[in-house]
Amino acid sequence: MLENLPTVQGDPLWALLHQFNADQRDHKIDMLVGVYRDETGKTPVMQQVQKAELKLATAAQSKSYKMLSGNLEFNDHMAKFLLGDGAQLSDQCTIQTVGGSGALRIIADFIATLSPDAVIWNTDPGYLNHRPIMEGAGLTVKPFRWQHKGGLLDIETCFKDLENAKEGDILLLHASCHNPSGVDPSLKQWQQFIDFCTAKKIIPFIDIAYQGFGDSPDQDAAGLRMFVEQVDLVLVAASCSKNMGLYCERAGVAMVVTKDHSQHTKIRMLLERITRINYSMPPNHGSAIASLLFSDPKPWLAELTVCRERINDLRKALGKLLAEMGAPDSFQAVTRQKGMFSLLPLTADQMNVLRDKYAIYGMLNGRINIAGLKQDQIQYLASALVEVSKV
Repeated sequence: MLENLPTVQGDPLWALLHQFNADQRDHKIDMLVGVYRDETGKTPVMQQVQKAELKLATAAQSKSYKMLSGNLEFNDHMAKFLLGDGAQLSDQCTIQTVGGSGALRIIADFIATLSPDAVIWNTDPGYLNHRPIMEGAGLTVKPFRWQHKGGLLDIETCFKDLENAKEGDILLLHASCHNPSGVDPSLKQWQQFIDFCTAKKIIPFIDIAYQGFGDSPDQDAAGLRMFVEQVDLVLVAASCSKNMGLYCERAGVAMVVTKDHSQHTKIRMLLERITRINYSMPPNHGSAIASLLFSDPKPWLAELTVCRERINDLRKALGKLLAEMGAPDSFQAVTRQKGMFSLLPLTADQMNVLRDKYAIYGMLNGRINIAGLKQDQIQYLASALVEVSKV
């Protein structure tokens, strides 16, 4: 059997991270992995998470198996957080998953079971793992360009590329803080996507991994909520990795929203069957922490606000310096983008120069994690970007 093992190409992000770790230069900057870092360069455990863990340890609740749908209290909290307290929560069917990536795969398998010929229309550029996950479920993925124009999403180009989308296809959108571009639709553009899906009978699939990292949690969920209010069927993948800092705890949900309540039991049974034949049930620790944070959200949301404002301050400071140094206008998009990521207007060769000459590590497509910066690194980064832009 082993003689048939293929040579599989490694993940480019983790390959670059390995190279960064081996780099001996003291001034190196890691802007690769999508995790939040504080001014010390560390990914902190939120104080409210620490308190929740202590409370859970003291309570010493049973470690017995949960339901196939996971932590039901967590699922209910997530439904309210995603859809809003005033939403028709009876329209949703939510199960806990192994993080946001697990939610994406569960929904992908759900689509493949019910509509295997559906095409997944995915943003280009897009999240590095969207295509592999969808294709891993046997689905066909096609790109549509996602770029900014005059400071806004160039939605005309989106629709030009989506002309061939047919009834029953899936439109995969980022709810907020688009990864990797940081370019989000305006509310008017969200409505245009809704009208497009309605007219062509396209099914929206919303990936919401950064709720609260661009604007407030309610603002970051606005596009998703508009879809849920107006469209009969919406698929959702969500995660607590970023906004609670529960990265390695793998706490996420897969959600199917439909006003056809007669289908809810069948939907839940199919989702549970998919999880059963994959990993049976998700881990409980992260979801138990999240449930405690949701039960008294103000202290946690205050910590989340600090994280968001730090990222926004870094963006403003970097943009200001770039302007003062005479960087090309294309670099000013960094101040308008949302969330952790920005897509630098640099080629792969220029990104290699940035890494080799200046010890600044980003993805070859130009993606950088703004949250990986410290304030005292901004001057050096801005100077390097200006120099590399001339190459």
